[in-house]
Amino acid sequence: MNSIRSFIDDLERAGDLVRVSEYVNPELEITEIADREMKKPGGGKALLFENNGTRYPLIVNMYGSERRIAKALYCKDDPSEKSEEMAELFQALSSPKNTFGDKLRTLPLLKDISGYFPKKRKGRGVCQEVVDEEIDVFSLPVLKCWPYDGGKFMTLPMVNTIDPETGIRNVGMYRIQLLDNKTTAMHWHLHKTGARHYQQYKKLGRRMPCAIVLGGDPVYAYCATAPLPDGIDEYLLAGFLRGKAVNLVKCLTQPEIYVPEDADFVIEGYVDPQEELVLEGPFGDHTGFYSLADYYPKFHITCITHKKDAVYPATIVGVPPMEDAYISLATEKIFRFPITMAFAPEMLDLHMPPAGVEHNLTLVKIKNQYPGNALKIKNAMWGAGQMMFNKILVVYSGNEDLRDYRRMLADALSRFEPMRDVYIDNGGVSDVLDHSSRRFACGGKMCLDCTGGVQASLPADDSDGGQGCPYSKYILVVPVMDKLTPVRNIAEFMLSEEGGCQAKIIIFVDDGLPLDDWNLVVWYAAGNVDPSVDCFVIDNGRGGCLCMDATAKTRADDDFRRDWPEVVMSDDATISSVDNKKIGDLTQSPSIKLRKLRYNNGAVKFFNSSN
Repeated sequence: MNSIRSFIDDLERAGDLVRVSEYVNPELEITEIADREMKKPGGGKALLFENNGTRYPLIVNMYGSERRIAKALYCKDDPSEKSEEMAELFQALSSPKNTFGDKLRTLPLLKDISGYFPKKRKGRGVCQEVVDEEIDVFSLPVLKCWPYDGGKFMTLPMVNTIDPETGIRNVGMYRIQLLDNKTTAMHWHLHKTGARHYQQYKKLGRRMPCAIVLGGDPVYAYCATAPLPDGIDEYLLAGFLRGKAVNLVKCLTQPEIYVPEDADFVIEGYVDPQEELVLEGPFGDHTGFYSLADYYPKFHITCITHKKDAVYPATIVGVPPMEDAYISLATEKIFRFPITMAFAPEMLDLHMPPAGVEHNLTLVKIKNQYPGNALKIKNAMWGAGQMMFNKILVVYSGNEDLRDYRRMLADALSRFEPMRDVYIDNGGVSDVLDHSSRRFACGGKMCLDCTGGVQASLPADDSDGGQGCPYSKYILVVPVMDKLTPVRNIAEFMLSEEGGCQAKIIIFVDDGLPLDDWNLVVWYAAGNVDPSVDCFVIDNGRGGCLCMDATAKTRADDDFRRDWPEVVMSDDATISSVDNKKIGDLTQSPSIKLRKLRYNNGAVKFFNSSN
């Protein structure tokens, strides 16, 4: 398997692909169909849209199951296989070489590693079989994903840039909004390597060469998302995962950039750092909310090349779970050992539930060796790599699997005493896409230390109280219709002797959130809180109660000064149009159950800023 075409053939033979021959519009309709498929148990099937108004078929949900992500990463059954190989590699390279024999034993491994480094080839690759005579990026089936997106977006682009001082390559995945047939916006966040390269070119007063790669070996796109240390080549990781080097060829109009010779599409161009920024967005993002419009650099296209039989790869993001959940799951498994090495040897496991959209919620299991061990883990994680974006960290030391939420939650709650075990940091780095922080890209963080001794025994079959929430006697979810009475006052009354509430955690959400879906409750709660302001512990004389105000924030009620975004969902016209199509096993639109959360017609729910 070295191409999307061969990957498609493998999936079809396995019954893991649906070919859609009926016309489906890349504007909104493909997203609606893909959203329904991705939310099926196990992630549904990959979808190949052969009739989309362009000459290129489009594939979506290519990575969206445990089977497919394992296949994309050259694993027989599970990405954990690669973790064992990576552990061997890290141990060999990091252990002391005290004797000549120790050094000799490392040589075969080093020889294997040398075979993974990307190789530059002369001449053209199959990615350059066709050179478009006219530059028109709209000739590709680029998606408009959600109703209030600012335009059409490439959603699986691998953006190739180079450090102008060191020459080191970076391959990042940044969404690309089409502006016209020859220009796009380049959405790289201020924390990303591409943005740093941009600032370096700006200081040098030079144009920044770039190349957007689409497709090729499915392992490439995964590697562009991987949490690699700065300076480690993503194509080296691809070589490691597939067991052979990636062959690179020189771009035709940007000769400083080399790209995989087997890519489906290569869009060459440059960014001029001296040019004014352009308005990009809004975009229905992986947080489940719209990321609102902001200013980003403009990318000028100088050439578009592609294979003769090119397939356009895409994904959609929105309210979880989506395809990206399986990509994150693979990352957890592959990088488990390096993460343990980086943070602490006592870390046994790490899991980012899909509902936490990667950065909002992280579960960690440790071997609890001494008092304060959980706080050591907290400090290490919040200061390292992409874990600096984590908002809520739960540290656990029991015997349950972090992915068995019901059993793990029961054990964690039995150990959890809020007055003792809640730690809130007032300020730290937050993800650019976090809409809940009071300051842009800077907000509070919270650690829940669930490593203490057992405090109470919770029955294993505790009723969910009709809310879909396990152990609802101890975790209470309260819908709020208005804020005429402040949330804190409501919480204080509930926990008073008169109120009689004995919960350990109370989560206040907006009326209209479906409380029968625990995945949605966790997503909404983790996404809508800035712990430094919205989370507090009340002493109820029984160990305390953690209260979380996960309602949408306004300037009037909460003194919130940034615009608050709407939840991402399809519109009624798109849902109706897709309902009338004859495409496989279409389920009900996931957007229907979110309708009551909509407040405005647009990407912004509350206009809180003074602009």
